[in-house]
Amino acid sequence: MTSRLSITKTYKLFIGGAFPRTESGRSMEVTGASDEVVAHLCRASRKDLRNAVEAAAKAQAGWAGATPYLRAQVLYRLAEMMEGKASELALAIAAAPGADGAVTPESDARREVEAAIDRVVHYAGWADKHAQVLGGANPVAGPYHNFTVPEAVGVVGVVCPDEAPLLGLVSLAAPALCAGNAVVVIASEASPIPACVLAEAVVTSDVPGGVVNILTGVRSELLPHVASHREFGAVHGANLSGEESGLLRAGAAENLKRVVVREVEDWSDAACESPWWIEPMVEMKTIWHPSGA
Repeated sequence: MTSRLSITKTYKLFIGGAFPRTESGRSMEVTGASDEVVAHLCRASRKDLRNAVEAAAKAQAGWAGATPYLRAQVLYRLAEMMEGKASELALAIAAAPGADGAVTPESDARREVEAAIDRVVHYAGWADKHAQVLGGANPVAGPYHNFTVPEAVGVVGVVCPDEAPLLGLVSLAAPALCAGNAVVVIASEASPIPACVLAEAVVTSDVPGGVVNILTGVRSELLPHVASHREFGAVHGANLSGEESGLLRAGAAENLKRVVVREVEDWSDAACESPWWIEPMVEMKTIWHPSGA
């Protein structure tokens, strides 16, 4: 009886709807609970980040220009693709120890996948509703109609927490996506494999290439460039250190990008599904129109 050859998978970056290798040629190992190598991943560089931002900026106008109903349908399709890869996503979460050094039990990993799918569906539902909640008709003195409507800020940087590597990513990225933004995701450094598997679900869904870009690597190498890059309209992160949060906020002085760093203890909390998570990812545009009265 011949033994089966086991090949350790190498995950690549996800940029512009494709899976390129890092231009630097660097990689990093992800080890399991017994210190065995479970996967190799690309270690993204500054150039990879720039390529991802360029791809996002190119795709964002078309995504924002799509009807909110269509964006909702596309995000719902992404949830369907995630459901088809639910077992693989759960294995990815449980494959390696998290930020606390403990391995996530398979039952908890399955619950995280289910919660992540539900969260994508939830924000898909907000795609054609957030404008009514965040915007509105304003009473003004004079023969005018006055409306305030939310518009996407453009490219949003998503800095994922080390815990809840899939649910945290989805919770930060989905509010930006449903509003018409493109995202550049810096995956969890402690547990990056779930983000790579999610990229495989994205590419098989109807999400246009470049709307979602996912980078794996060392956060301390990439954050300074996220902070200083002028193409980012906003940065959405969670559970970062004080130094990391300060770095991002200092970089906001370059182009007045919005920086939102959340402190989340329980990613399954319904508070993560608030429409106010969408609000920092949009700009308000006020329109005056003669009423003809």
